[in-house]
Amino acid sequence: MYGQMQRNSRKLAALVLLLLAVACGKEGSPPVKGPQPDELPAYRVAEDFRLPGSSTWQKAKRRGALVVGAKEDQPYMGEKDPATGVYSGFDIEIAKMVSASLGFDPKTVRFRTVASANRETALQNGQIDYYVGTYTINDNRKKLVGFAGPYYMAGQSLLVRADEDDIGGPRDLDGERVCSAAGSTPFQRIEADYPKAVLVAYDTYSVCVDNLLTLQVEAVTTDDTILMGYAAKAPDELKVVGRPFSKEPYGIGVPRGDNALRSAVNDALAARQRNGDWQKAYDATLGLSGRKATPAPPIDRYPAS
Repeated sequence: MYGQMQRNSRKLAALVLLLLAVACGKEGSPPVKGPQPDELPAYRVAEDFRLPGSSTWQKAKRRGALVVGAKEDQPYMGEKDPATGVYSGFDIEIAKMVSASLGFDPKTVRFRTVASANRETALQNGQIDYYVGTYTINDNRKKLVGFAGPYYMAGQSLLVRADEDDIGGPRDLDGERVCSAAGSTPFQRIEADYPKAVLVAYDTYSVCVDNLLTLQVEAVTTDDTILMGYAAKAPDELKVVGRPFSKEPYGIGVPRGDNALRSAVNDALAARQRNGDWQKAYDATLGLSGRKATPAPPIDRYPAS
């Protein structure tokens, strides 16, 4: 027992040093992995585009730019460089290609970080024009916001430390401390389906991963796309285990009732899938995590509300 405690203490110390080295960017830190700006696709901007039926689009036109909600701590999906403030990832590219289809140069998009628990409020209050950030479409959320898409199908999975052998799926979580984002679908699923797990919630998954590396939790749960990104950035410390145990259709959130905007975004997604932009964006971002692209799911053009 004492020997195991000593080993854990040494491991904790080593992991803390690793985190400090990465955070400080010291010489010898792991190289930065992720989308390279010069390898990202360019998106043709629609000329003379008009959307008179959308109050959201009209407001953005007067402003001269779209304000898009996003995540900032999800490698290869939605990540913000703390030094430059630049956002990158598959979700960011989806947001850019949609803006081009709506007549706005992608370079003018103003990204704003919005936590999972605050997405609906940000759309309802007009703080953002649309939201692209691993946002699962479900019936409860449709009562609060509108959804275009889906543009990708993910699935919930588990991230554990590389030396973890006892957790291979959600049925192994009884009594284990499991971290996820507050207000997220994955958090709610573990709470409902695996009540013996000890849930821990934070606003961001990056804090969950820090807690995993420092032995404060035994697993992080969210969509496999997000977890693959973290594992790809620290393959010696982290791994994704088991098969996905849900289906998470990612959609673009828009203000509820702005059906003109929702329809236009659906048209944009469909067109960008047909012309190859979707695949190019994937290859330059999420594809770098080692995950092969799955075909984009059919767009759900549900009736206007």
